[in-house]
Amino acid sequence: MILVENVALRFGGRKLFEDVNLKFTKGNCYGIIGANGAGKSTFLKILTGEITPNKGEVIISPNERMSVLKQDQEAYNNLTAVDTVIHGHERLVKIMEEKDALYAKPDFNEADGMKAAELEAEFAELNGWDAESDAENLLNKFGVDEKYHHMLMSDIETKVKVKVLLAQSLFGNPDILVLDEPTNNLDAITTRALEEFLLDFENILIIVSHNRHFLNKVCTHICDVDYGQINMFTGNYDFWYESSQLMLKQAKEQNKKMEQRAKELQEFIARFSANASKSRQATSRKKELEKLTLNDIKPSSRKYPYIDFKVEREAGNDILIVENLTKK
Repeated sequence: MILVENVALRFGGRKLFEDVNLKFTKGNCYGIIGANGAGKSTFLKILTGEITPNKGEVIISPNERMSVLKQDQEAYNNLTAVDTVIHGHERLVKIMEEKDALYAKPDFNEADGMKAAELEAEFAELNGWDAESDAENLLNKFGVDEKYHHMLMSDIETKVKVKVLLAQSLFGNPDILVLDEPTNNLDAITTRALEEFLLDFENILIIVSHNRHFLNKVCTHICDVDYGQINMFTGNYDFWYESSQLMLKQAKEQNKKMEQRAKELQEFIARFSANASKSRQATSRKKELEKLTLNDIKPSSRKYPYIDFKVEREAGNDILIVENLTKK
């Protein structure tokens, strides 16, 4: 589980977030959406600990392993594709390195033997003996040909590296999986394979994406980054959009009703405030008027594309008249 409590972040004088309170739980997929520059990727960095917020904290349940989709395609140039995938599980790699170092000691002693036994037990618990085959299966799932499996990353073309790094983030069934724009540079077949994998993923999944079709397919919740806040909605992208538009419409309608009521109250007060027989009613309406508060409808930071055709003059009643038309 991840708890986000009262998180706030500012860059200079610019407020990115304030009083963010969210809860991410196992078995759900959370899509982080918002306009460019709203702070989606920055929020992911707060969750992963890469950035410390100015206020508040992120609490992650003990002993939960987090995996993050890496963006640096040159970071593993000295490793093969299979080894790069296995490096998605840092603890497993550390155990493998410690084991190799112990067994290579010329003065291997009883204490070393006990330590090696502990490492072997943890290695087996983490399915270390199946690590290579599991990595190869992931690469196959995402369309990485076997000829690349034991090739150095430095010799692999970019479009294949993207798939290798994706497989790395998914390796070893992490407790928390964080993906920033995972469908970028993926072909349609690999995107579908990713969707199928994530639909079967049973732990916490957090995704930033502009691909609404992908979000519709995999998400159970949407976290909307806007107005300097992050609000969570249950459902996929389409459900969020319909819900947010309905809430906006209701807020506008409620404001319209309150504005009309305020006008009626003001007219009554102006008409009868000096009338002794109506003074009590006028006072009551003044109090009601003071309590009226309009909903604060802020403009969204989103910019939706549209096409606007401006008409030079109004069209007449008859747009087109055709008489005695013949075609042979």
